[in-house]
Amino acid sequence: MNFNEIAVFIQVVQSGSFTAAAKKLQMPNSTVSFKVAELERRLGVSLLQRTTRKLHITPLGHEFYEQCLKGIEAVRFAEENILAATG
Repeated sequence: MNFNEIAVFIQVVQSGSFTAAAKKLQMPNSTVSFKVAELERRLGVSLLQRTTRKLHITPLGHEFYEQCLKGIEAVRFAEENILAATG
């Protein structure tokens, strides 16, 4: 599991494009594209459909995105609880 690839994928979905995600993440476009491609290769599915003008999330991509968001929220909640308990 590569959390960096997942974080990049989430940003691409939320930004609506590889270019916007790259700007937000302060990464080259090629790095963002590579990380998403590696995630797709590892999972063995296409998460995003790319055309020259648009980016569409596949049904499996949408399901993966939703599950990943739940996981990130759980980690944020855990972090907030630790910070509240120690702060």
